[in-house]
Amino acid sequence: MEILPVKGTHDIYEADAAVYSDLENRLIYMALLHNYKEIRTPIIEHTNLFVRGVGESSDIVNKEMYTFDDKGGRSITLRPELTAGIMRSIVSNKLYANADLPLRYFYLGPCFRYERPQAGRYRQFNQFGIEAIGAPNYLQDAEVISFGYHALFILGIDNVKVYINSLGDEASRARYREALKEYFAKHIDKMCGDCKRRFEVNPLRILDCKVDEDQEIIKDAPKLKDYLSNESKLYLNNVISLLKEVGIEAVIDDNLVRGLDYYTGVVFEYHVDKVEGADNVGALGGGGHYAHLLKEVGGPDLEGVGLAFGIERLVYVHSLTHKGGYELGPDFFVIGMNQEIIDKNFSLADMIRSKGIAVEANYEVKSLKSLLKTAVKKHAKFAIIVGEEEIEKKRLVVKNLRSQEQTTVELENFEATLESLLNEYEQESAKLALEGLK
Repeated sequence: MEILPVKGTHDIYEADAAVYSDLENRLIYMALLHNYKEIRTPIIEHTNLFVRGVGESSDIVNKEMYTFDDKGGRSITLRPELTAGIMRSIVSNKLYANADLPLRYFYLGPCFRYERPQAGRYRQFNQFGIEAIGAPNYLQDAEVISFGYHALFILGIDNVKVYINSLGDEASRARYREALKEYFAKHIDKMCGDCKRRFEVNPLRILDCKVDEDQEIIKDAPKLKDYLSNESKLYLNNVISLLKEVGIEAVIDDNLVRGLDYYTGVVFEYHVDKVEGADNVGALGGGGHYAHLLKEVGGPDLEGVGLAFGIERLVYVHSLTHKGGYELGPDFFVIGMNQEIIDKNFSLADMIRSKGIAVEANYEVKSLKSLLKTAVKKHAKFAIIVGEEEIEKKRLVVKNLRSQEQTTVELENFEATLESLLNEYEQESAKLALEGLK
């Protein structure tokens, strides 16, 4: 009987895996440009970390976590997000003790949420993100938002819009919660079960509801901006002004509250305009400011700000806007015409790889026509053909598999010629790409 992958998971291989690696490497490059250091935390954590950190009123804690008791009777959870675990790691390792603030970390790894699988959304997914802890000012918030915007640009994702809001300081949120409770008390009996639960625990979460009937009620709810303190309004305006200076027009979204309870102050999301082939892409990522998260998990009371991208969502959007895909293949495919030559080609291929050039060789005796077809299928740029005559005359035949042109190469000039051929190939590829854009 065939064993299928678990629902909400997927295998990533060959060209698809290359897309993942490419996007991830670009994000890491951006993080290093901003002097963020890598941090890796366990996939499993004690459940109470997420209850305390992410928040009891969040859908993640209430409905989406993979939680189990281990053999010692301890409640363990597969991490649904990484920020809480990073805060725990900072506390566990006292990373704040002798460091110049802010602490700046980037992360990349798998997360797990039990939610309905859909395009670009899985139950096991990968997150990339950054966290800056210990610089409680609008400059740090603006830098993190700018980071995400420009990261999407270098991933080749255009038409990005930044939506922003402020959850305000504690006094502002307290006033707003009371206003929401007063408003929703008149309607809650007609709303969904999730809204009824959120009403009791944290009425701000009602604004996250996606039920159409509830949305009609929500649109007339009090707006957070009307309850913000002057300090919170000034902070938000300072962030927006800084973003505008670097060419980012942030749009205020009064209903943006994000789905994690630890956010305070500025929150934000990245969206794209309608993408051909997808009705609703949704948020590519987002984040926000958190005032007390580190303290909540046992550390000092240092404020922070962070963002996260779902890699699967980025890959999905990338696939819709980059139709060509990735052609993975070696630079050279070495062809031997008999077993003796094939054996000698083993060391030839090894020597070529030592020069930083990708190469594969055939290990079975087949016809030249068949092996050339194999090289093309593997997306090799060139075939190196080694026959008895070539061995005798100490030369090789190199065939450009795109142009079909052949070059005879003397062994003594072999290394320099291969590099020259590759350079010419890349220049021709760039020229063809430019012509395709015209």
